[in-house]
Amino acid sequence: MKDYEIIEHTADIGIRAFGDTEEHLFENAAAGMFSLICNPSLVRDTHAYPVSIEAEDRETLLVEWLNELLFLFEARGVIFGRFEVDDISEVHLTATAFGEDLDRERHRLMADIKAVTYHMLKVRRVDGRWEATVIFDI
Repeated sequence: MKDYEIIEHTADIGIRAFGDTEEHLFENAAAGMFSLICNPSLVRDTHAYPVSIEAEDRETLLVEWLNELLFLFEARGVIFGRFEVDDISEVHLTATAFGEDLDRERHRLMADIKAVTYHMLKVRRVDGRWEATVIFDI
């Protein structure tokens, strides 16, 4: 089964991510988001960035997780290609994002994601698997 799929939305773009566990769901959502920004096969694991997020519920946790990764991308110039969620609950996540310094020639950026939105946001279990729908403002 696939980890994520791209979904078109009027003036924006989104993903539907999947996972056998909640950890895998959040990892695949991050991978899906960064696949819109850059071809993940071009990203090396030269840096590891620890991330810790608190939120009021699971949906907000997903938005905060993805927005934190976008912040690191924008503010620190780091592009990510791999993610490991170490611990997760409905309101807390600790993880590590792996990537490297952005090289605009080699990474050839595609979508310019401005933010993760709450529009159509869903995190749920479907037939024993986790599924999330996320729309990005581009």
